[in-house]
This record gives sequence, C-alpha cells and structure tokens, in this order.
Amino acid sequence: MSAKILKYFSVLLIFFSAESKCQFQSIENDWLIKPIKQKANITHQGNRIILDNGLLRREFYVGKNLACYGYLNLSSGQQLLRAIQPEAKLVLNGKMYAVGGMEGQKERAYLRPDWLKDLTAGPQDFTFIGFQISDIKPFISWKRKTWASNHEQATGKQISFEFTSPIAELKGIHVFVNYELVDGLPLLIKWVKIENKSTQKIELDRVIHEVLGLVEEESAVVGKPEEMKKQHGIYVETNYAFNNAMRYDISDQTTHWKTEPSYTSQVNYNFETPCLLEIYPEKAPGINLKPGEDFNSPRTHELLMDSYDRQRRGLMIRRMYQKIAPWTTQNPIFMHLISKNDAEVKTAIDQCVATGYEALILSFGSHLKMEDSTATNILRWKNLADYAHAKNVMIGGYSLFSSRKISDSDDVIDPKTGKPGGAFFGNAPCFGSPWGLAYRDKIKLFYSKTGFDIWENDGPYPGDVCASTLHPGHVGLKDSQWRQMEIQKELYRWLNEKGVYINAPDWYFLDGTHKIGIGYREVNFSLSRDQQKILNRQNIHDGTIEKTAAMSWGFVPLTAYQGGNAESVLEPLKDHLDDYHQLMMQYYGAGVQACYRGPRLFDTEETRLMVKETIDWYKKYRDVLNADMIQLRRPDGRDWDGFIHVNPSGIHKGFVMLYNPTNTLMKRKISLPLYYTGILKTAKITSKEGTIRITSLRPSKDIDLEFVISPNSYTWFLID
Repeated sequence: MSAKILKYFSVLLIFFSAESKCQFQSIENDWLIKPIKQKANITHQGNRIILDNGLLRREFYVGKNLACYGYLNLSSGQQLLRAIQPEAKLVLNGKMYAVGGMEGQKERAYLRPDWLKDLTAGPQDFTFIGFQISDIKPFISWKRKTWASNHEQATGKQISFEFTSPIAELKGIHVFVNYELVDGLPLLIKWVKIENKSTQKIELDRVIHEVLGLVEEESAVVGKPEEMKKQHGIYVETNYAFNNAMRYDISDQTTHWKTEPSYTSQVNYNFETPCLLEIYPEKAPGINLKPGEDFNSPRTHELLMDSYDRQRRGLMIRRMYQKIAPWTTQNPIFMHLISKNDAEVKTAIDQCVATGYEALILSFGSHLKMEDSTATNILRWKNLADYAHAKNVMIGGYSLFSSRKISDSDDVIDPKTGKPGGAFFGNAPCFGSPWGLAYRDKIKLFYSKTGFDIWENDGPYPGDVCASTLHPGHVGLKDSQWRQMEIQKELYRWLNEKGVYINAPDWYFLDGTHKIGIGYREVNFSLSRDQQKILNRQNIHDGTIEKTAAMSWGFVPLTAYQGGNAESVLEPLKDHLDDYHQLMMQYYGAGVQACYRGPRLFDTEETRLMVKETIDWYKKYRDVLNADMIQLRRPDGRDWDGFIHVNPSGIHKGFVMLYNPTNTLMKRKISLPLYYTGILKTAKITSKEGTIRITSLRPSKDIDLEFVISPNSYTWFLID
C-alpha cells in the first residue's frame, strides 16, 4: 500500500472512528496540542478569494455575483459544501431577497469548480460590489482584574464583502457580509451588517445571515428531518442564546436544519434530508430600520470538527472559548456571603484575607440593594468596596432581574391574553419597559459609583416576548425579543469593559459574561453531605465536557439551603472539617469555583488553617488545575472516579484527581491516557505523598497508573 493511501486512511480513521482514540493522529500535527504556526491569510487571485489559516479553507468565486464554493477542513480533508447558496437572505418589507450566491447549479449533490463560470445571478439578488480586508478587532474591549489562564484577545484576519440591490426601492441599502478567520483555530466568525443609507424606513422581517448547502450526514431513503442526523463536521454557536439550561445546544435560538427540495438526486424519496443549514433568530422579525441606522445580525461561530469523539469535540469547543472569549478563563476564588449588616461584610472580607480568598460576593438573601440609587446607599457600599480593595479583595453582589412581578404596566404582556403573564418564569418584567430601562441604568450607576468588581445577575433576560405597544424599549410584539436581547447584551458588554466579573445563569458568554452554573438541581443541596459529594462530582464530570471549569460554578451550602437538616450543611464548620475539606478538594481539584454560601469561611483556627492550606495548594497548581480536563470515569458510588487535567503548553503537563466513594481501602491499576498532555516519550509521575517514578509511554500515549485511596477520600498525581 502506498504512503499516500496510508495517509488517506489515517485521516479517515481520525474523523470517522467512533472511539477516536487519537493514536491515528500525530501529536506534532494536532493543533489541540501543538499550536499551528501558520497565521490567518486572505488572498485575492483573479476571480477567487481564499480564506486559509492552515486548519480551514473557505473559497469564494467572483463571477456574475460572489459565491462560496468551498469549505474545507484541512485537518481531516473533509469538504463540507455540496452546493452554492446565497451569502445571506433578507426579508425586506415583506419580500425575500438573496444576498450573493449564484444560480444554475443543476446537480446539487456535488459541485465541480469548472461549473462556476456558467452560473448566473438572480435578477433581484443583492450583488457584490467590493471587499475590504483588515485585522480582527476585539468584539469586546475586555478589561481584566482577576487571574486568568489566557490574557490575550484572538487575532486573525477579517474580510467584509459589500452588496447592493438592483431594485429601485432598495437603493441605498448596503449589506456587508463579514468573516473573521481566527489564528490557531479551525474557526470562522460570520455576521451581517445592514446600513440604511436611503431616505426611507425599511422593515427587516428576517435576516438569515448564514446559509450553507452542506454534505448530508447520513443517507436514508425514508425518514423525516427530525429523525436524521445533522452535519457533525461543523459546530455552530451564536451569541443569541438563552433558556437557563446551562448548555448551549438547548439555549440556542438560531440553528435551523432544513430540507432542500431542489436537491433532486438525494437518496431520500421525499427530498427531506436535513442538509440545508440556516442561521437566524426565530422570534426577531419586524425590526424597523430608519434612515441612517445600522443593523448587526448575531455573530455565528463556525468550528470545523475532525472527530465524532465527545471528549475531543468538547476540547475543541472549550479551546474556542478560551481563544475568542478569554474573559471566560478568569476564575477568581470567591465566597458567597449571607449578611445582615455592614459589620458582617467587613468580617467576611477579613476572613478572605486570612485564608487567601480573592473575592466576596454578597449572596441572595443579603442586605445589599443595588436598585437603591440614593446617595446614602451608594456611599455605604462604596465605603465597603474601598475597605475590601484596601485589603486586595474584590467585592460583588447579587441582583435579580426576571422571575418576579413588578407591575401590570412594566411586566411582559402575553400576546395570547393581552395581559401580564405568560413569561418564561410566569410573571416577569419587560426589559424595554420603563422599569426595565431604569433597572439597566441603576446597575450601571451602582457599578460606576461604588467600584464593585463582580455582578451576580440572577434571572437575566430569558427570551420573553412582549405584546405591549407602550413600552419605550420596543415597538410591539414583533421586535420585543430582539430589543430586549440587545439591552441585556449591551449591559453585559458595558460591565465587562469596566472590568466587572459577571456570574449569570444563562448563555451570554459571547457577550461578556464569565461564569454559569455547572448544572445541578438546587434541592439536592438539602441532601446529606455524603450524597452531595458524589452528586457534585457527577455534576463536575457532566458539566465540563462542553464548557471549561472556569466557565462553571458549583455550590456548597455552609448553612441550610433549599431545606435539609444538620446532615446537609457544614456548620458548625469545626465539626465537619473532613467533609468541608473533601468538598473543597473536589471543586478546586477540578478548577471549579463553588459558591461557599454562609456567614463565614472559618469558625476556629483549625478550620482557618484547613481552608488556607487548601487554597494555598490550589494556587500552587493553579495553572494546571485550570487546564482542560479529560474525564476518566464518571462517579457512580461503586468504584473509583476521576479526571486528568492536560496542559501541553504548561510547566506541569498534567494533573490527575482520583476519588474513592466506598467505605473500604481501594487499590487499583488503570490505563492513564496522556496523549493530550503532549508528552512524547517519558513522564515523571509525582504522587500526593511525594513519591516519584519515571515511566515510558506506550505507542498509544498511555501508561499504567497504580494507586491506593483511603475510604471516602481522594488522591492526586502531578504529571511532568
């Protein structure tokens, strides 16, 4: 068999192997381990424009119009496109228009480049008139105040294609289709900008800012679109997501897999293969664009995948976030304080100093009222912020937006009844109401005047539509979701650029939030401490596959939460030091910050020393403990469980955390995968007890690891 054929089969095995163990991929050529040196480049040669960063290539042809004819994953060799589609589709004043693209491709199952010269533009399509190339500019001017594993914004190249319409009534409407090609990732970011340079108002009923005729994932003679697999060679994420699901795929509001009846050679008898991808928000029609105004679509992040393996796909998604939203790599060590007065706040700040904690958040149920904009209240909290800052401790607080009733005039109006109600949380304020706009302004005022560093925003805007025609922030039902979403996102971006760290239980990462719940059931914290330990580790395992540990918060009830009894809580802390320590090690060992919610961090000197020693340990290994995780075994209460942090570019290449949930001493020998540590031949393994051994990696990049763990305890190993 020739070397060329062997290389071809290696690529196929990488992409199509169900297990995808990575033994078929060279560490030297794996961008997840060794950063690629090639930078993003955009070239214009004749009638072709090519975007290439060494990991993906997107190709455009300039003929009767501009059309994308190639979308290639350079790691796997997979061509994603089978047919030309418009660059965007717009519904303007009730009529659909294509932006770019070309007509005449008779065979839709595949595309030959020599067909391109014969394709034509639709008579009413927006046509290409030029382009500009520039360096990527940061979407958010991020200001960092805390520790972060990545300090740099993404770099790369941007191209902006400009289109105008041949239709007289659309003269002055300019459409810009923008692509950002990011250095070091198989990632494109796309969005559409519309400028109204005319003298007339136009109504944007829909803006479909990405349309891709993708190769189908599977071939089925009979089958409905919802029954068939979608394209796994591309992962798509936009900054238009909400649902309180703590997961993007459920929060997503923009991804639409559709059929293409004009693809008449497909195998599906009724032409119902889901092979057409369109990206647009479903409930955002009716945007009135006045003369001189601009519209910017959501930003779509297209990450090309080279494997079906969930661990590898999760690593790719996490690496995307670390690169394009570096604020999500911030991970301050914080306490959740329940306070009744200012003296308790000062005491908690002093306890943070005494244990090495970096931040204090006044939890729900505390005496902080951010919506009180009186000079007295602002001065009160500024003085407390000054006290915290003088001791090098950040301070923040909790504020609830949704899931509460304000008034009939300010609440979301149900379009079915014409009355308040029908919101995601039942009753909720409209962000475009007078109260909602004032809430935004009060939050900005509070942070501007007090110098607070952290905002815990509970119940952020969850996507409610509002039928009111009296709210100043939106015109009516049609534009209500879009306008409220814009208000929420602008507030998050404003805070981020002021250096404020944001906890918010919804998927606003790409607009500036830093952390979300790892995914848990709140009432579980009323269960016994023994139950909580295993459940928390299950939450960590499940919640850190598609998001990083730094993007996630957990929970530790120092005092009663959601009911429970003495078996559920850690107070008095001195009486439950083993449980307190174990819970801290579980979270800090995973790089996850938990909300340690209660009135204090310690009650005795012995407790303080335990907390400080744990925090000192975490800070010592902070870089590797905040690195990507490979989940080794999900907790089940029957046998060991654990994970390994992998950090191929770090000083320490790996860190293994292992747990014994049983009541007996545990001795085990496991195969430990070290592929993603980047270690090529020999690993130095240092145990929790300080013993060292040197071992050679097998060709499959794994080693045997023997360990002993005491009952209901843990152990760890450092990998160098």
